[in-house]
Amino acid sequence: MRDWLYVDDHCRAIDAALERGRPGEVYTVGGNSEMTNLDVVKAVCALLDQRRPGGAPHDRLITFVADRPGHDRRYAIDATKIRAELGWRPAMTFTTGLAATVDWYLANPAWGERILSGAYRGERLGLGKETA
Repeated sequence: MRDWLYVDDHCRAIDAALERGRPGEVYTVGGNSEMTNLDVVKAVCALLDQRRPGGAPHDRLITFVADRPGHDRRYAIDATKIRAELGWRPAMTFTTGLAATVDWYLANPAWGERILSGAYRGERLGLGKETA
């Protein structure tokens, strides 16, 4: 389980902490959108089915891999403090933020192509050589 947050909302939270936060204070940022990685992948596939129906159903491409060593089962975030003290709240819901993210990647294919042709070539990261 993870708490998902749109990147612009995270940036706005950092701005709020810099502008209105108390020096030395810690503010935890969260989107109040807890779900599993698999739920997120399925949501991405559903968006791709809508936006690129020629490849549908995209969820047929999902493959399962073993958890990496030390994999955390859940990251729990409590963003009560930043909301109460700084008045910050995410502007995007999980659904609207994910749609904006997918739309950005679809509109900027060269960005992803550069990553896949560089040092990172789609291999699984976070595994030691002994478990790769």
